[in-house]
Amino acid sequence: MRKICFLVFCIIFGFCAILTVDGCKKKEAKNATEKVFNVQIRDVLRKPLRPFIESIGTLNPYEEVNVSAEVEGILKTVKVDEGTVVSKGMLLAAIDDMDYALEVKRAEAALRQAQATLENTKLEFQRKDALYKEELVTKQQYDDVTTRLALAEAEVERAKAALSLARVKLSKTRIHSPIACVVKEKKVSAGDFVKNGTSLFVIIQPNPLKLRFTVPEKDVAKLKVKQDVLLKVDGLPGSEFKGKVNIIFPHVEERTRTLMVEALVPNDSGILKPGLFAKVILYTGDERDTIVVPITALLYEAETVRVFTAEGDRAKERIVKLGSKYGELMEITEGLKEGEKVVTAGQQNLSEGVKLSIQPAGPEYPTSGKQQAAPESMNQKPEVPGTGQNGKHSEGR
Repeated sequence: MRKICFLVFCIIFGFCAILTVDGCKKKEAKNATEKVFNVQIRDVLRKPLRPFIESIGTLNPYEEVNVSAEVEGILKTVKVDEGTVVSKGMLLAAIDDMDYALEVKRAEAALRQAQATLENTKLEFQRKDALYKEELVTKQQYDDVTTRLALAEAEVERAKAALSLARVKLSKTRIHSPIACVVKEKKVSAGDFVKNGTSLFVIIQPNPLKLRFTVPEKDVAKLKVKQDVLLKVDGLPGSEFKGKVNIIFPHVEERTRTLMVEALVPNDSGILKPGLFAKVILYTGDERDTIVVPITALLYEAETVRVFTAEGDRAKERIVKLGSKYGELMEITEGLKEGEKVVTAGQQNLSEGVKLSIQPAGPEYPTSGKQQAAPESMNQKPEVPGTGQNGKHSEGR
């Protein structure tokens, strides 16, 4: 009986040993085939930043005036050309004024004649008025001289008006600049015949300049008159210019869902030119401490934005809420804390809890310029030990 019990015990012990060894081998095989993901990480930072909106705008002259002829005639002289700097009231061109000067002389002569007639009529009226009071002339005679006096007075007024008109026309043969400006376009030359309304010049006032740009409707509540604006022009590398919001237009454009904003930009040096495109930064608040991560860390899925953090050698998924964009940085208003490690490259194939291999990310934290790309090694799937092939991860999302 003892031999039988001993034999049964040996069989059971051997079977358990076999099961234990087999389980260990399976566990080791599982560990040997666990996929490892190469990633780069950055620290979540707290930085003092000033919120702003980015846009693209166009510089326009403060004023643009189309100078036209107001009388017809032959242009005798043209005093300016494109690019000429002009002061207010400066002579731009002159039309031959001979006919208009003669018209003034005729009007002056007509006025003198009308005034002489009026004086004679007044004397006659005084005589007839005295006689009429003594009943020495008839009512008809008195009424006739009264009418002639009224007509003579009216003729004097008509002659004065004609003289004023002739003088105005004569003055309009000399075309003066209505504003201090620069000549943008000269459309005529000396000797050209022009009519009333013919466009002669286009002049512009280039200081200050008007900067017009659009803002998305979601940012409309952030806009205020006198907000600071910073602009850069590609044609003037390294230069920055400042301005202030002058006008916030009263309606959102239906097709683009944007609002037009105008800022005034001082241009005392004249280096800025109307028509230039400008990269615009509109500051919408004061500087404040802000939690930020590189925009390369963000993963978008419909209305949800998520990131992955590295906790030891494991990936942790976080849902975050976004604030303002600062160049290559994005504000995180909820979901991350300062000092956490956020994955900035290689996170597209991650899921909760997968194993990470941290790769060098470089010394600088991105603030501007192109987004960082993952190194070449990150674009390759890690090799599964014992297979010699790239493994395919099927866990998680």
